Amino acid sequence: MSRAVTPARAGTLTRTDYLRSALRVDGWSTGAFGVVMLAGAVALRDPLGLPTTWSIPFGIAMLGGALALLLIAGYPEISPRHASGVVVVNALSAVGMVALAFSGLIDLTGLGIAFMLAGATVVAVFAFLEYTGPRRVEQ
Repeated sequence: MSRAVTPARAGTLTRTDYLRSALRVDGWSTGAFGVVMLAGAVALRDPLGLPTTWSIPFGIAMLGGALALLLIAGYPEISPRHASGVVVVNALSAVGMVALAFSGLIDLTGLGIAFMLAGATVVAVFAFLEYTGPRRVEQ
């Protein structure tokens, strides 16, 4: 994105509408997942093989990320820098989750690996939507 995305005109779907919606859904789902990671840290430890020393910081980071996404979505104009930053962070997060699933750094169970890969897929889809979606909608 080379220019700021501006607020929507009445009755039309603009790049801002699309991006703002994607950011809001991303923000709320990230926040919900962060709450699950925090509230379920002990309960998820054994089935996933994810120690609470990992799930609690992940949950806190996700809540911070959710807040950032919702703040960006609420800006009157979404700057290209913010939009690009969201795409980059989501893409890096997806790659990081895949790497963590297969690195052996954490002794994840089969369910834990599937959980991590599912999370990576969701984050990658958000990165894709936030990158390509606004480009497909006519301004």
